[in-house]
Amino acid sequence: MSLPQEWDIPPKLREAIMYSLEAGGKRLRPILVLTAAEAVAQEKKARKQALPVACAVEMIHTYSLIHDDLPAMDNDDYRRGKPTNHKVYGEAMAILAGDGLLTHAFYAVTWAAALGASAETTLAIVSDLAKLAGAPGMVGGQAADILGEQGVTSLEELEYIHLHKTSDLIVFSVLAGARIGGANRQQLDSLQQFARKLGLAFQIQDDILDLIGDEAKLGKPVQSDVEQQKVTYPYLIGMEESLALVERLTQEAKKALADAKLAMPDYLLAIADYLMRRDH
Repeated sequence: MSLPQEWDIPPKLREAIMYSLEAGGKRLRPILVLTAAEAVAQEKKARKQALPVACAVEMIHTYSLIHDDLPAMDNDDYRRGKPTNHKVYGEAMAILAGDGLLTHAFYAVTWAAALGASAETTLAIVSDLAKLAGAPGMVGGQAADILGEQGVTSLEELEYIHLHKTSDLIVFSVLAGARIGGANRQQLDSLQQFARKLGLAFQIQDDILDLIGDEAKLGKPVQSDVEQQKVTYPYLIGMEESLALVERLTQEAKKALADAKLAMPDYLLAIADYLMRRDH
């Protein structure tokens, strides 16, 4: 699933790609893929088939971070406690590393079929990834984030940014794992609501941590949203209401998860609780 050693890739490009991909992080999205597959199917075979998709979504997430950190975007110097990709390899190579990760993610998804997932399931996952990571999904959310500014962006517009920039890739992760696990239509609908609420709560918690978090734990500077005059939930509705909203969305997510009636939902419930209380 990672870049095959036999592929003739310029060494500096391979190095730049692996620098960010191996930098660490919570690995939340791949964990959700694997956990959702097991929650639905309750068997190890589904987890094995889900592994290439878990790798793929981490590649997409990593590419988005490389591009997000660029001077034309957020202009960040540190990510996951290390210098950002463009600080080490230059802007051009960082852009290409992101491009390489984005395209390689779709190659990785095809390995699910090689491990036994049906062609229909694999095709549905590819379709979801193209939409939820693309212009109507994560990329659209990033564009709206760039266009937004304090004093102009409304609460409704901020919700759009968070739902697409962050939540859509979490929705993809849960749905992809559930598809491999053999979820039915009703389960997919309920899990989509679970992931959508969870993703929004996750990003609001990020907004909160940017103001009150520990820089050493976060691995990146705090107060960056303030410095860039980005609109956040604490900016629009205050800290107390933001904290309450994270809790309410988490409870709504857990209700949607219960509605899915999965064979083994406990780990997904534990993830929801962890994300609400995380400090990094």
